[in-house]
Amino acid sequence: MLRGLQRLILALTTLFLLAGCASVTPDEYRAEKPVLELDRYFTGTIDAWGMFTDRQGKVVRRFTVVMRCTWNGDTGTLDEDFSYSDGTKEKRIWTIKKLGGGRYSGSAADVVGEAIGIASGNALNWRYVLDLKVGDKSYHVNFDDWMYLMDDDVMLNRAAMSKFGFYLGEVTLAFRKRK
Repeated sequence: MLRGLQRLILALTTLFLLAGCASVTPDEYRAEKPVLELDRYFTGTIDAWGMFTDRQGKVVRRFTVVMRCTWNGDTGTLDEDFSYSDGTKEKRIWTIKKLGGGRYSGSAADVVGEAIGIASGNALNWRYVLDLKVGDKSYHVNFDDWMYLMDDDVMLNRAAMSKFGFYLGEVTLAFRKRK
């Protein structure tokens, strides 16, 4: 009897832990407005302000980004120039493809394979692996990247970084379209 009770407690604990690990899906935002369409938002020049926080929440690096965004049909180019608080500069050029049904794919020189994005309502979830340079080393880091359109000009972005399933920290950004 005691052994059966222990098994039941173990099974219930496992069930609650797994339920707590269930992740949010883009579909949960389907009724949210304004609707995020990447080719509408990422057009023209966009300014962004961001920071990296470590797993304890400490800000370890701040940066600004100027993005020049163009579209040719269903293919977009996001030309990003980063300026970090320590004076370093970086460039990333994304190629985004609109696949239909709220689905997108993306690539950049430091993205391993392909980024896959799903948009619904005002939200977009990107998942990809970034070849992250730290000093003279390089690490493949998983990104679970969420963008939320607040209004026609402002979008917020949160990206959790992990490696081997371990949370490393987060990137937070605020985007604003230039008038």
